[in-house]
Amino acid sequence: MQNYHEILGVIAVVIGVVSYVPYFRDIFLNKTKPHAFSWGMWGILTSIAFVAQVTEQAGPGAWVTGITAVACFLISVVSFVKGKRDFPKLDWMFLASAILALLLWWQTKDPLLSVILITVTDALSFCPTFRKGYRNPQEETVSTFMASATKFLIGIVALQSFAVVNWIYQASLVLMNGAFAVMLLVRRQQLRQRSFKR
Repeated sequence: MQNYHEILGVIAVVIGVVSYVPYFRDIFLNKTKPHAFSWGMWGILTSIAFVAQVTEQAGPGAWVTGITAVACFLISVVSFVKGKRDFPKLDWMFLASAILALLLWWQTKDPLLSVILITVTDALSFCPTFRKGYRNPQEETVSTFMASATKFLIGIVALQSFAVVNWIYQASLVLMNGAFAVMLLVRRQQLRQRSFKR
């Protein structure tokens, strides 16, 4: 009989895979325009988090992190072809900050410090997408980010080891994805009200 960790791990992975279907569809329909910097950095960072989780015996709770890393790399590649290609100076600054934090991670040998650094780096990597989403909320697929918050929450419950190194990154992704989805919904409503008043 499978334990609940494995069942929840599979559920989180299925939600993750299914959540990217509308995102890819919207990219190819030119509705969603992913930010290449964010998705590329997320692919690298999520891969590092996955390796750290596996090393720390996270168990099935890490599966969703591994699947997400693959999806981030795929979206990053597609975003260079179909996404935003004009990067303002602020985005370059966020990218430089994320790379600096990544270099600091590379120098440390402490797994917890490493995961804290990649968590901070991931948040910095989200900044260009937050900025773009605030300006153009219709260019993002809200359901993907809502599902991402959900899958990582389930992934946390699926962990076999609740060491901080295993859950802190996923917890930050629950917060970041959830906050981004809420911001998109609020901004869409604000923009609808403005256009209605005109």
